[in-house]
Amino acid sequence: MRTRHTLCPPLPRRGLAAIALAFAPFAAPSAHAQNTAQGEAEAIVLRPLSFFKVNDLDFGDIIASTSAGTVRLYPDGSRTRTGGVTLAGSDGEPARFAGLGTYNREVSISLGANQIWITGPGAQMRVRNFEIGSTPTAILSTTPTRFRIASTLGNYNFPVGATLEVNANQTPGDYAGSFTITLNYL
Repeated sequence: MRTRHTLCPPLPRRGLAAIALAFAPFAAPSAHAQNTAQGEAEAIVLRPLSFFKVNDLDFGDIIASTSAGTVRLYPDGSRTRTGGVTLAGSDGEPARFAGLGTYNREVSISLGANQIWITGPGAQMRVRNFEIGSTPTAILSTTPTRFRIASTLGNYNFPVGATLEVNANQTPGDYAGSFTITLNYL
């Protein structure tokens, strides 16, 4: 049940009450809001002689034109372009892998295929010339490339870049595909 109460102060106080009510919104302390959000926590515990993907290969935002072109994403994260492609923004990120082995152990690394096709709303695009960020950088292929684990703790990581071929009049949208990296601990 609701009730309604009306307060009528004596005449001399009505003016004072009206002024107090007029300034009340400005004098009231600010309201405090409390919000909560949920986050996630993750951990990866590696077993010896293993590795995992840290980041996906992301060529970043690009703008196609009436001419075909390429976007090359280097293992250090820098990008270049050829032909009718325009690089939009400064995003783009090489794939990154990390793992755990043994100090000074030799590891061979290879690709499942020398090129892949990524698909989306338009014609598929080819990704080729995968490049591992090592010293010096090396083009990856199905033929294994070897490196030694330099960390005394046995941990390592490496970035992988590649070249994307963008078709003339490529339909805007998100394109995706996958590639396989294989490591063999020797």
